[in-house]
Amino acid sequence: MNYRHEWKHEINASDRIALRQRLGAVAKPDPHAAGGKYLIRSLYFDNLEDKALREKLDGVDRREKFRLRYYNGDLSLIRLEKKSKRNGLCGKESAALTVRQTAALLRGDLSWMMETESPLIRELYGKMRFQGLRPRTIVDYTREPFVYGPGHVRVTIDYGIRTGLDSVDFLDPDSVTVPARDAPIILEVKWDEFLPSVIRDAVQLDGRHAEAFSKYAACRMYG
Repeated sequence: MNYRHEWKHEINASDRIALRQRLGAVAKPDPHAAGGKYLIRSLYFDNLEDKALREKLDGVDRREKFRLRYYNGDLSLIRLEKKSKRNGLCGKESAALTVRQTAALLRGDLSWMMETESPLIRELYGKMRFQGLRPRTIVDYTREPFVYGPGHVRVTIDYGIRTGLDSVDFLDPDSVTVPARDAPIILEVKWDEFLPSVIRDAVQLDGRHAEAFSKYAACRMYG
């Protein structure tokens, strides 16, 4: 797994407009984003002791979290993702799931997971069986993504964060979510070995500093 650098900034609506204009001049919209944005639905896992949540809130340096994700209500491409944090760097592993596999997982049928060739699916199986990991809550939001080739840079603006409270009805695109009331707009910047100065300058905002933020933690404030 390759680890990357990551900045996060909490911004406001006027910042979003300014950043959209700046980034549009120096970077390219993500080609997978129709109309420059897409809707993301994630389902996060945690155990009965809320290990993932507590490690995030406590700033534990070596931590991980599992989630399911799809885009724009399209169930034809569901991903299982594991995000890891090590020494301030972030990494991600992923594996594809079918609707049938996902539905089985959500109803507690894990038997199929050990029959797959995916190490990540088998890892999740072990942690669900022996560490009590389970689906915890849905997180919905809108993302505007930009990419820049040198440095393998990806800049995203995330807003409209909504929580499913205790709902895990992940496969129903129409399942009810409610606004995470105090959640800000989030600017994220990710890159490999270096961050080009043209992007560094484009994302600079007066009075904004890199800080930790978790959409999962923001949505867990409600349950």
